[in-house]
Amino acid sequence: LGLEIEADLPELDTLLVAVGGGGLIGGIAAWFAGRIRIIAVEPEGAPTLHRAFEAGRPVDAPTEGIAADSLAPKRVGEMMFPIAEAFVERSILVSDDEIIAAQAALWDRVRIISEPGGAAAFAALLSGRYAPAAGERVAVLVCGANANPAKF
Repeated sequence: LGLEIEADLPELDTLLVAVGGGGLIGGIAAWFAGRIRIIAVEPEGAPTLHRAFEAGRPVDAPTEGIAADSLAPKRVGEMMFPIAEAFVERSILVSDDEIIAAQAALWDRVRIISEPGGAAAFAALLSGRYAPAAGERVAVLVCGANANPAKF
């Protein structure tokens, strides 16, 4: 996926990626290996990587919230954590309400139906929890296939 993102967006500065167990962001971070900023985004109710960064190692974290079905493992993966430490700039936490607003905005603006976990990274941008610098080229990875179309 990192290769595809780089091919499509060769001038990218920053990529926002939702995190659960860390496999997706770990692979992307390993691909880019510091060439761009990688920002992790997690629900406040499931801060697995955030807690691991604070502790300096993977630790148990809460598994709650609207995105729990896709972004709430008990802890971040042991194998990816050193990659995240090396190449993920930081973790941003977003609220359930911000995730819901991001889901709605994705549908209203670009007709993308996203599961809560998939909309989490966009929630960081939409809510202002991630504020790009002037001229910064930012991409948001919207992923996941557990959307409930009945909610739209």
